[in-house]
Amino acid sequence: MLRWINRLEIIIISLLLSIFYYFTFPIKVPKNIHITGNYESIISKLEKREIKLSIIDKLILKQFLKPYSAWIYLGKNKMTRLEFLYKIISKNGQFKKITLIPGETTVIFFKQLSKSLDKNSTKLKEAFDRLSLYPEAGILANSYNIPLRYDEEHIINYLVNLTNRAYKKVAKESNVSYEPKSWERVLTIASIVQKEAGNRKEMPLIASVIYNRLKKNMRLQMDGTLNYGIYSHIRITPQRIKNDKTTYNTYHHRGLPNQPVCNVSILAIKAALNPAKSKYLYFFRNNKGGHDFSKDYKTHLKRVKAKRKELREERKHKITKQRKG
Repeated sequence: MLRWINRLEIIIISLLLSIFYYFTFPIKVPKNIHITGNYESIISKLEKREIKLSIIDKLILKQFLKPYSAWIYLGKNKMTRLEFLYKIISKNGQFKKITLIPGETTVIFFKQLSKSLDKNSTKLKEAFDRLSLYPEAGILANSYNIPLRYDEEHIINYLVNLTNRAYKKVAKESNVSYEPKSWERVLTIASIVQKEAGNRKEMPLIASVIYNRLKKNMRLQMDGTLNYGIYSHIRITPQRIKNDKTTYNTYHHRGLPNQPVCNVSILAIKAALNPAKSKYLYFFRNNKGGHDFSKDYKTHLKRVKAKRKELREERKHKITKQRKG
């Protein structure tokens, strides 16, 4: 009898060790995976991503897995089988990809966050006001994988921390000090570049115009500075220029606005830190997705008139062609 008990103990211990070994054995997985549908479709999706599932895995998933659709952040390319199964079943790694578009203002971004993640925009702003070093441009324009379990405070803390790390990195690469007050000036210039540039290639040229005008104590007179806050997508009119009394109105206010106009990309920051060497003081939007630059007002005015005439002729030609057609 005693011998039989000893054998049973050995069998149980061996079985437990086998189970322990099985669940702690590492498997290869993608860092992110999209889960969707019922049990069969989820299993199919996992196997298409070359995740090797055993009969035991499938039985466990069939028992505990409920139908759902979400992105799961696994975080590493190797993990234990137990970690993997827990992530899939518990949905603990669920996230949603959110993109902050370069040039967008924080107030508009919070509306996007609120809608996409079903969060309170007021709470997001309150958390941002507490945690961000900057009233605007406190979140780098980028794409973020935001865990769905995060509340408003955690979301802002996550975005602000990632942003500050990115800012410190680019400051170090550019050999400049990352001190909030001086960095806010960099962000302010970068935000104007972001609003004004037609493409990434001309960003350093736009930056050079800003610095050249500041050096000569000229007003910047740039429409993009008036696209701040809730006015992010509002067309700038002569009436708006006349009535706006803030420092964002660079037609009246001399120098930079008191704070950034919008959230910015790393490219815009790099342009602000490393402007092109030019004597340009003026630019205007052409019809080729960019701007034409000039060193003096006389040349600028001449080019503007020529461009307007060219556009009128093109419209006239188009109308004539439509009538004939």
